[in-house]
Amino acid sequence: MSSPLAEPPSSGVRAAAPARRKPVPKRRRHFTPARLGIYGFLIISALFFLLPLYVMLVTSVKPMDEIRMGHLLALPRHVTLAPWQGAWSAACTGLECAGIRVGFWNSVRIVVPGAILSIAVGAVNGYALSFWRPRGAGVLFAVLLAGAFIPVQVMVYPLVRVLATVHLFASLPGIVVIHTIFGMPVMTLLFRNYYASLPQELFKAARIDGGSFWRIFVQLILPMSTPIVVVALIIQVTGIWNDYILGLVFAGTKNLPMTVQLNNIINTTTGERLYNVNMAATILTSLVPLAIYFVSGRWFVRGIASGAVKG
Repeated sequence: MSSPLAEPPSSGVRAAAPARRKPVPKRRRHFTPARLGIYGFLIISALFFLLPLYVMLVTSVKPMDEIRMGHLLALPRHVTLAPWQGAWSAACTGLECAGIRVGFWNSVRIVVPGAILSIAVGAVNGYALSFWRPRGAGVLFAVLLAGAFIPVQVMVYPLVRVLATVHLFASLPGIVVIHTIFGMPVMTLLFRNYYASLPQELFKAARIDGGSFWRIFVQLILPMSTPIVVVALIIQVTGIWNDYILGLVFAGTKNLPMTVQLNNIINTTTGERLYNVNMAATILTSLVPLAIYFVSGRWFVRGIASGAVKG
């Protein structure tokens, strides 16, 4: 009779120990011909686009004596900021020699209301076309998209006649209205595609709770629109700031934007051609779009990706 404390007979097979995972060796990045070709192409492309900026920066801090020597890519021997001061406050932009600062503030007065109004109208249009879908919404959306492909030059004369009839031609409100009209198709497309990616259940629940058109938009939809609002703000601010033809035609002599005054400085045919002042004025004009790109570039990519699920 076996004892209850006796150990069970051994089966002769030991429990297998858990197998240890072998560390995966790290892949060494070898510079293959394909990788070298990609890096070479990227470096050459970057140099191609950075070379004009380098030339402008170097030329803008050179005195005219060094510029006349013809060494375009050479670093300045004597750095001077006088061209920047002259471009900002003393360059002749026509009959007045007050520098490009006048055009800067004109551009600010045009960009701020123009961007806000075009984004607001585009957001409301995209919201209505995505959730409420009124009768004829598809036709309206197609007409708005068609407006984005019509050249600006085709619509200049009719708009001049219309604004002159309502006494808005050559005025600040007139140029703001023009930028709002031309920005509406793209803004509507952006917001409509973004809102189409949002769940319809949220809108239906708000409708069941008795939400009205504006209450749902302000309290529910608008707080979720931060990514696409940032994208729209980047597009509109950059586009309105860089505009030339609309500002030249519709702004009037008292509200000429910075781009128009830059053209007047560079293409002047009187006196000595000051290349350092021209380069400084060009950089000053492009500072706002460059700053927006470097500060908000990541937000732009996120906003575009967030609205790319549906369309």
